[in-house]
Parts: sequence; structure tokens; C-alpha cells
Amino acid sequence: MSGIQAAIILFSLIIAPTALPARANPPQQARTRPVARAVDINQAPAEDLEKLPGVGPKLAQQIIAYRTKHGPFRRIEDLLIIKGIGSKKWQALRPYVCVGCWAAK
Repeated sequence: MSGIQAAIILFSLIIAPTALPARANPPQQARTRPVARAVDINQAPAEDLEKLPGVGPKLAQQIIAYRTKHGPFRRIEDLLIIKGIGSKKWQALRPYVCVGCWAAK
């Protein structure tokens, strides 16, 4: 095998995986539903919490259970107390949540 043939084979192995067409439908976990307005974590029902990125039914119920047992959240950083919300998920949620924002409307 010549050097040129080896280079062509190596090049095709490197490029071939990236040349595949993109998937038409992303996996279910990657899909997010848009949030039209900030969600007040002290007032929002489970349906509104589930619209937040990375929040499903289980995590929404954990948020509601926490605020029911311990009282209202004082600041959005308090979400870090909830099991399942780490700093990465909190950073994704941060633009979409607030505390007391519905009370002013």
C-alpha cells in the first residue's frame, strides 16, 4: 500500500462519521418546550414547571413538595437544594425562573 492510499483511507475514516446526515428528530430528552414568560417557582403548578428545560414530572413534583413542606423559596438559588438540580441544570433554569414575579402582575 502506498502512502497516498494510506492517506486516503485514513482521511475517509476521519471524515466519514461527520459526513452522515443529521437526525431529523432529536432524542426526546434533548427536546425542550419553550417558556413564554418567567415561571414563579413559588406559585407555578406542575404543568408550568415541566415546561422548564430539564424539568420533568418527577422534578416538578419535588419542587412543589419542597415548597409545600418548607415554605416559599426566598431566591432562585434555593432550587439547588432540590435533589436532581445541580449547578449545570440550575444555570439552564436561571433565565426562566423567578421568585415573586407573578405577585407584581
